[in-house]
Amino acid sequence: MTRTLSPPEPILEPDLPIIDPHHHLWDRPAARGSELPPPSHPFEAVIRLSPRYLFADLLADMTSGHKVVATVYMECGAMYRKGADPAFRPVGETEFVNGVAAMSASGIYGEVRACAAIVGHVDLTLGADARAVLEAHMTASPRFRGIRHSASSDPDPAVLGPLSGRPPGLYRDARFREGFAQLAPLGLSFDAWMLEPQLDDLIDLARAFPETQIILDHVGTPLGLGAYAGRRQERLPVWREKIRALAALPNVACKLGGLAMAFPAFPSFLSDPPASSEQLAAEWRPYVETCVEAFGADRCMFESNFPVDLGSCDYRTLWNAFKRLAAGASADEKTALFFGTAQRIYRVDLT
Repeated sequence: MTRTLSPPEPILEPDLPIIDPHHHLWDRPAARGSELPPPSHPFEAVIRLSPRYLFADLLADMTSGHKVVATVYMECGAMYRKGADPAFRPVGETEFVNGVAAMSASGIYGEVRACAAIVGHVDLTLGADARAVLEAHMTASPRFRGIRHSASSDPDPAVLGPLSGRPPGLYRDARFREGFAQLAPLGLSFDAWMLEPQLDDLIDLARAFPETQIILDHVGTPLGLGAYAGRRQERLPVWREKIRALAALPNVACKLGGLAMAFPAFPSFLSDPPASSEQLAAEWRPYVETCVEAFGADRCMFESNFPVDLGSCDYRTLWNAFKRLAAGASADEKTALFFGTAQRIYRVDLT
């Protein structure tokens, strides 16, 4: 698809240091080409906007005007080891990203530190056997900080489209929890991606493992498509109650972002021309302000979720929207939201 290009927005607060704590790298040849059938789901349309997003693309975004000094890589199933034992295939992603991090750390590309921390994937339904895979990731990179095992699931296949198929109730599964128990002894964190109707499962998990650092991705992914079309405002109070319950648990932090994805279905998604940062901030404000009020700035961090969030805006506009949302925050709160929380939780080394 093609979209009308808007003039680049002036960068707001260009000297504010940022650690982007959530982005991906991938190369998806199957999503390239002019002969592809029409996308069957909005998420597929987004992948076709950026079927290849590698270090050069990330570097261009990091240096496009905002002061992004470092990033945290988030697993997305990229570059798995071909021919390896299935349990250990995801270690290939950590090996790949560690190479990108080493390129960035060379200084050849400037002072930025891309992929300074890495979050990989391990199938925690392996139970206690997950520990060996976690240790393999740690051996593959000194930058490895934790894993994400997504639980996003909904009875309506129109909600997740190509990402459908995960079993419901994953975070309550006994075998999964046996694997989850391996994280804290190794000093590793857990990123949770799930949908708003599933948040009770994460509340229960966080209560059961108070010693494990958990990060809620994408403010819990409020929904506005499929069976939830036209119901986002109706469900806002339900989501808010769950966010406050999670915030009462000190081992949980929250990423402020992901609202540019297909799943919330805001008017800005795939709009032509693309939405301004003012429109994005207005659409996202109830969710961001609720999370900051509940968790506090020291447990919240703005995230780009690129290139997935390209469905609503470019990287410059995204960070402008976040800066508009944080306009009323104090200097210390801004430092936490844009830099400090991510640096602390993911132990980002900037040397």
